[in-house]
Amino acid sequence: MYINLQTPIDYLKGVGPNRADLLRKELGIHTYQDLINLFPNRYLDRTRYYKINDLQRNTAEVQIIGVVTGFKELPQKRGKLLVATLKDDTGAMDLVWFRGHKWIRESIKLNTKYVVFGKTNWFNGVFNMPHPEMELLDDHENNLRSAMQPIYPSTEKLTNKGITNRVVNNIMQQLFLETKGKFVETLSEPLLNELKLTSKSEALFNIHFPKNQELLAKAQFRLKFEEFFYIQLQLIMKNLIHKSKIKGFTFENVGNYFNTFFKDLLPFDLTTAQKRVIKEIRADLGSNAQMNRLLQGDVGSGKTIVALMSMLIALDNDFQACLMAPTEILSVQHYNSLYEICKQLNISIKLLTGSSTTLERREIHQSLENGELQILIGTHALLEDKVKFKNLGLAIIDEQHRFGVAQRSKLWKKNTSPPHILIMTATPIPRTLAMSVYGDLDISIIDELPPGRQPVKTVHRYDKNRLKVFRFIKDEIKKGRQVYIVYPLIQESETMDYKDLMDGYASIERDFPKPEYQISIVHGKMKAADKDYEMQRFVRGETQIMVATTVIEVGVNVPNASVIVIESAERFGLSQLHQLRGRVGRGAEQSYCILMTGHKLSNDSKIRLETMTRTNDGFEIAEVDLRLRGPGDIMGTQQSGVLNLRIADVVKDKDILQSARYYAKNILNSDPSLSRPEHKPILNTYKQLSKYKNIWNYIS
Repeated sequence: MYINLQTPIDYLKGVGPNRADLLRKELGIHTYQDLINLFPNRYLDRTRYYKINDLQRNTAEVQIIGVVTGFKELPQKRGKLLVATLKDDTGAMDLVWFRGHKWIRESIKLNTKYVVFGKTNWFNGVFNMPHPEMELLDDHENNLRSAMQPIYPSTEKLTNKGITNRVVNNIMQQLFLETKGKFVETLSEPLLNELKLTSKSEALFNIHFPKNQELLAKAQFRLKFEEFFYIQLQLIMKNLIHKSKIKGFTFENVGNYFNTFFKDLLPFDLTTAQKRVIKEIRADLGSNAQMNRLLQGDVGSGKTIVALMSMLIALDNDFQACLMAPTEILSVQHYNSLYEICKQLNISIKLLTGSSTTLERREIHQSLENGELQILIGTHALLEDKVKFKNLGLAIIDEQHRFGVAQRSKLWKKNTSPPHILIMTATPIPRTLAMSVYGDLDISIIDELPPGRQPVKTVHRYDKNRLKVFRFIKDEIKKGRQVYIVYPLIQESETMDYKDLMDGYASIERDFPKPEYQISIVHGKMKAADKDYEMQRFVRGETQIMVATTVIEVGVNVPNASVIVIESAERFGLSQLHQLRGRVGRGAEQSYCILMTGHKLSNDSKIRLETMTRTNDGFEIAEVDLRLRGPGDIMGTQQSGVLNLRIADVVKDKDILQSARYYAKNILNSDPSLSRPEHKPILNTYKQLSKYKNIWNYIS
């Protein structure tokens, strides 16, 4: 008989209403289920018993079996010390207490075997152990608490209110006694056998009360696999349901628009990666299911061409297409890069942003609804209720992590049937994260740069080398090139950052005097129109230097800019440094990225700078970033919820994650509805999972 694990924690013997209230508030433990899934952070290895004459002069915690032969009190400046002599068959040592003397004397039995545990000190030629944990050897051997002692997550408030690690350990023992340590199996027999996984009940017992390292390792592996397995099962199931339920428009023709562009207007040969991705997209568009694809490609890898060719397939099948970007600068850039091509193909294309006039809007709304307008590029303005399409067949979203889920779903509702969706990002997502967070999307990757592009040379220079750096910039400007100089803008202290930018601007004006040099400046405090004016001067080549905050991170395309200097580079994250570097290297000339820093650098900063100077590979950089920052920070708050993992770790356990995805995929490929008898435990768990949002609420 299994106890209902949804029982409120108040009913567990030894908890009661006050403790239950604290456990709820401090650790989110509401039910027996939550308690069983409170996994220890670490373990004290109590599998070994030391002899007194084997002790080393270190600060390790050790346990010793011995007898207390007597007590003495020693005077101190304040009060007295209580010292007991502990002996085993090899020698003697002191046990020391600063307080609680009366109680200790009364409770410790002389000449009786105890297991003593604590940190040892070496003092006056003798080892001593202050305030040891002591347990009668007989009790120790009969106790459920194992040789390896679990240390549970805690908070200051819990400790202050007397809910110590030992208390948590005791209520955990109580839970195992009440449930008899029997828990419902959540994985199928074939899976357990093939992977030689320990059973659910054994795994839970050995995570809380491991007898040794080996049993603990088996329990951890089993529970990590299970956690990843159900996340993957959910994501893959979501994708399968999506494909079977949401029918997409079938684009059967690859017609005139696509073929004319491919034969006559394509400015360069496509890379192998671009060809592969277009093939994947064409297969989706012709498959009768709605496309839901994530296209990853580093800065400058040619995603826009792939987006255009996908839109041309929609147009060839008499549908409209739209492309939505997070900023006005980026949407204007997309519009400008596609406008000339569309003109040559006789395609009507328009731009809709916050700056569009009322008259422009009215014309766009009208021509969209009657189907005359074929491609619409824009910002969030595309989501306004007034924007209605006649028949939107393909929606492309650039840098989608900047849009919320609710915003994206507005785009789906612009049509009677949902359009095909292509999501593009220049922020490389490490493979492990992509599997976890975007596991319900199909993923395409453009992993090579177009021919003729040279990798950007990246160097790290200290502030004292600034004059040399300025000389180098002057040489590049003489060759007719342009330069970005970027200052950090970190919200907390805009005043300080603004000062950095203005100080920097002043010193650059001194070193690059007019009229020989012209300088643009762009920062967040400027009006949109002024920003745009300065940007356009730089784009047209009227200014040689652009001093800016990170507003240029996304989407300014100036092929003639060959140098980017990043000031206080240690204050930027890796992905931001990589994005900024992508502003140069867009032409055929050799480009340079110079990372300027002070001398005082943290360890993480050193790793970031070393990574940037060593590689241009965005995926490798993203992996390092993931190791440094952890998944939550990289995904931003919107998506990190997926990864509130209890025991697994996306970075350290990526092999287990890959294995879990592989098995989840295989099982669903062979039995999409999980209806086979052997998959019953998986189906039951999956159903429970659908009821509870938090993955661990159902897993036992």
